[in-house]
Amino acid sequence: MKPPLHARAAEFLFDQVAMTHRFVVHLDHDEYDLGSWSRVSGLRVSWERHQYRAGDDNDVVVVPGDSSYPVVELARAACSDSVKVQRWLARTSREHQPLSGGIHMLDFAGVPVITWELKQFFPVSWAISAFESDGTRPVIETLELAHSGFLHDESGGGR
Repeated sequence: MKPPLHARAAEFLFDQVAMTHRFVVHLDHDEYDLGSWSRVSGLRVSWERHQYRAGDDNDVVVVPGDSSYPVVELARAACSDSVKVQRWLARTSREHQPLSGGIHMLDFAGVPVITWELKQFFPVSWAISAFESDGTRPVIETLELAHSGFLHDESGGGR
């Protein structure tokens, strides 16, 4: 069993150079640790709008409908943790089991600030940018995850 994130603060602080915040991804109760990521996008939720007008009433009632979540995209400079991602992809690419996991935003000292728990997710894309020996840009690794949500708003409907 791995020590909790707050107990590994020194490891995060001295092991890597980071901006103000970075993100760590743990899957299936820390069974997989996909390492630190420098950018996370797609942590968003939206609701359909349902309108209802009763009979001859002119007033329209607007109520929230189903929620939807876009794909979450993780990005970072390619590093030794990229091998962990490839191993995880190879292991899970043909399994159809719902996965769960957390994206943890860490502060400059490696202490968790906030966590988003993704429900029923799976990888939909992995890519690495072009290798350019004459450039100064790092090679960027991206991973996209589809999921059924991060809000704990279910009412027993199977989500």
